[in-house]
Amino acid sequence: MDTAAPFPPPGHVALIGFMCSGKSTVGRLLAPQLGLPFRDLDRVIEERVGPLTPFFQREGEEAFRSIEREVLGELLSGPPVVISTGGGTPMSFDNMERLRAGSTTVWLDVPLDDLMPRIVRAGGDRPLLFGLKGDALHARVRELLDQREGTYAQADIIVQAAASPAVVADHIVRALQVAQSR
Repeated sequence: MDTAAPFPPPGHVALIGFMCSGKSTVGRLLAPQLGLPFRDLDRVIEERVGPLTPFFQREGEEAFRSIEREVLGELLSGPPVVISTGGGTPMSFDNMERLRAGSTTVWLDVPLDDLMPRIVRAGGDRPLLFGLKGDALHARVRELLDQREGTYAQADIIVQAAASPAVVADHIVRALQVAQSR
């Protein structure tokens, strides 16, 4: 794969979308295509607090979201990177406004029917889904997705992301090229 950027890097590119939509995997593929480093917001947070699920259970969602907001601000104020956000990142505080002001936001939109098998395969390591299975898991995912889709839809670019990560990354590169040529 050619890692040279096909055009001037667009500044920060922030991937948003529901858990298991492919943000981290796509981000790792996208970053070298844009000539930018990749940062996974959840992994940066883990460097500070340790594994997320135990932290989330011990300290609560509010403490997690506060740290998440702080780390997001640090990434957005640094040199350009591709950022993979957490699924709930855009929903907390003024994070979506900050993401839109400081980056090109890309929503990886995956239909529920494609998302559910990914979530089941990932197991119960997601704090907001911890311990849920079957109908309860499906209902909670549907509820969260319904709450989040309006915010996700504010992204600068919306990419249908049920395809392979490499195809999704290529779609994003093309969409960024089109956006920059305007």
